[in-house]
Amino acid sequence: MDWSSPDTWCWIWLVTAVVFAVGEMAVAGSFFLAPFALGAAVAAVLGFLGVPLAVEWAAFLVVSLGAFAALRPLAKKLDQAGPHLGVGSHRQIGQVARVIEAIDGAEDEGLVMLGAERWRAESADGQVFPVGATVSVVEVRGTKLLVRADVGRPTPARPDPAAG
Repeated sequence: MDWSSPDTWCWIWLVTAVVFAVGEMAVAGSFFLAPFALGAAVAAVLGFLGVPLAVEWAAFLVVSLGAFAALRPLAKKLDQAGPHLGVGSHRQIGQVARVIEAIDGAEDEGLVMLGAERWRAESADGQVFPVGATVSVVEVRGTKLLVRADVGRPTPARPDPAAG
């Protein structure tokens, strides 16, 4: 293979652009490889137009670095937002549930009714929740929910067993 041939570099740039583009799609949201795919695509076009190899390399570097600098703020903004956890069981976070089996502190599990589903639940902060209390889901751990008092609704007072 003749590495100095302009025809060879046209195809190298084209294959490089495709590899970077596919890599970017495989690692969605990072915008790390997309600028280099764009730079390689520009270099490939220039190569097919017969531009000297030094100009192709310069275009690759300038376009790649320029696109990288332009996309970094967007990538950082997307990274700060974090992943959207509204899929699967994580969609339960922030939902309000009703206690149907008392939760007696941080170590003792109880049951809550979340929509039409019964879930094992544990207090996230050690608070006791009697039957009928409303709680908010703060975390999902496998098939168990971690809950806190629902700020929007008062938790009923726990009946005093001595008063009974």
